[in-house]
Amino acid sequence: MDTGSTATAMQCSSFNFTLLKTDTGTAARRGVVKTPHGEIQTPFFMPVGTRGVVKTLTSHELEEIGAEIMLCNTYHLFLRPGADIVEEMGGLHGFASWRKPILTDSGGFQVFSLAKLNKIKKDGVEFRSHIDGSAFFFTPEIVMEIQGKLGADIVMAFDECIPYPAEREYCISSVKKTVEWALRSKQSLASNKQALFGIVQGGIYPDIREDCLNQLEAIGFDGMAIGGLSVGEPKEMMYDIVHKIVPMMDRWKPRYLMGVGMPDDIIESVSAGIDMFDCIIPTRQARNGALFTWNGRMIIKNAKFARDENPIDSGCSCFTCRTYSRAYLRHLYQSGETLSLRLNTIHNLHFYLELMKEIRSHIETGSFSEFKQNMKGRWN
Repeated sequence: MDTGSTATAMQCSSFNFTLLKTDTGTAARRGVVKTPHGEIQTPFFMPVGTRGVVKTLTSHELEEIGAEIMLCNTYHLFLRPGADIVEEMGGLHGFASWRKPILTDSGGFQVFSLAKLNKIKKDGVEFRSHIDGSAFFFTPEIVMEIQGKLGADIVMAFDECIPYPAEREYCISSVKKTVEWALRSKQSLASNKQALFGIVQGGIYPDIREDCLNQLEAIGFDGMAIGGLSVGEPKEMMYDIVHKIVPMMDRWKPRYLMGVGMPDDIIESVSAGIDMFDCIIPTRQARNGALFTWNGRMIIKNAKFARDENPIDSGCSCFTCRTYSRAYLRHLYQSGETLSLRLNTIHNLHFYLELMKEIRSHIETGSFSEFKQNMKGRWN
């Protein structure tokens, strides 16, 4: 859906997306997102700091790696330490000593990931805390109030993340709730300094997703996300949905693919026109000893690295690669040393952020199609 509007026609008073260039061979785009806490070059990847911290790293280290934005989670911060405490401590920016932009997820993904602990109702979701079993009820109004207290630059409408597989009728009913909750989310937005994104759901059914998108566009949001993918469906199905839905989205607003993914997934989705990504893969796999390089993944615990004096990746300039050998990193991991988690995380996030820089550079020079072809399948 191309509204023909300008890039500055945004509803949030302090949020702006400017489209700078579109690739000639694909739908890949270069742009810049402006928020109250700084600019972010698109396409970009958000390290996941679920509880206000990217696991094992300080905010200073995250900034040194090159991160321009961090993602935090409403549900988890509501449970601990509580939105009121975060607000009293200066919001997430002051609480976490993070000076750059923050996006908060609404908790809709936890409707999917914590399905055994919740009950979906018409007006919202009843949760049981995974920490102590206490009961609480999330409505769109409560979710927006919490996100207002957290003080993120970009906030997400409350939605239901549909599991895979899901029957067509279930998806239709779920999308109806998601659209109703999106409208209520907009009506209860805490601050016009926060950009609000809608979330397109619909499972594996492109026509249901198209209907969801059209209804969300009619409500009007500062950006649009695609949710409910990478939840167990075949990768080819995910790609198919992305390539079908993205061309229908307003080109003058940022497009966000939630929870994706592997480097291959990011490159493919950029080629469809996606601008924003987040995923726990680089940090979680770092803690499990899987390291990303330009030639694929490296499992550092493998015995072949026991006497390897080389860095993880000879072309990498991160602190880990400048300082330590594969042999030492294997030793740390095998010994269960905490430093292993930190050094691996530094490397993986640095790799992901460098990948995004390469993607942006190739879009700018008109060589993205060639880059995509050269990278295909390296990390599968």
